[in-house]
Amino acid sequence: MKAGVLALQGAFREHREMLAALGVAVTEIRTPDQLGDVDALVIPGGESTTMAHLLESSALREPLSAAIADGLPVLGTCAGLIVLAREVLDGRPDQEPLGAIDITARRNAYGRQRQSFEADLTIEGLTAPAFRGVFIRAPAIERVGDAVEVLAEHNGRPVLAREARVWVTTFHPELARDSRVHKRFLEEVA
Repeated sequence: MKAGVLALQGAFREHREMLAALGVAVTEIRTPDQLGDVDALVIPGGESTTMAHLLESSALREPLSAAIADGLPVLGTCAGLIVLAREVLDGRPDQEPLGAIDITARRNAYGRQRQSFEADLTIEGLTAPAFRGVFIRAPAIERVGDAVEVLAEHNGRPVLAREARVWVTTFHPELARDSRVHKRFLEEVA
């Protein structure tokens, strides 16, 4: 399997290292022609409005949307979740998500940088120990569509969800030094 990591902005290096540690060939995606060369894609955390702007300026938005619609498996973490959502609350008026997963996301739902935190998460399909979720200026999933499956919650809110081959997390699994979320995503979409 060859995985891509969207490398326009954000924590792409950490995802690349996590995937490589799992034995996956990894490439950084910066141009539309690189998309056709991967079997799965990770959209990292970062700043979602900047990421949306860079998707436009790099001419990646339309090819990425088409690739996901054609079945490209994608894991979006934190800002990546916002990019993939159907609807975004508290975003910029011109911020248009890809609509790849039927969720409503609220930007910075847990507060500013100083309200960032870590929490032990029970994730469906993972055995003990708990997964240590790292929440940095994290979004919240405010609504899930009927086809969306919630795989983990924190304080009653969804924090890991999937719809078909699109997976999203409100936390940063790449910062946990625990590859189980990445591994499970890859195993289930391969």
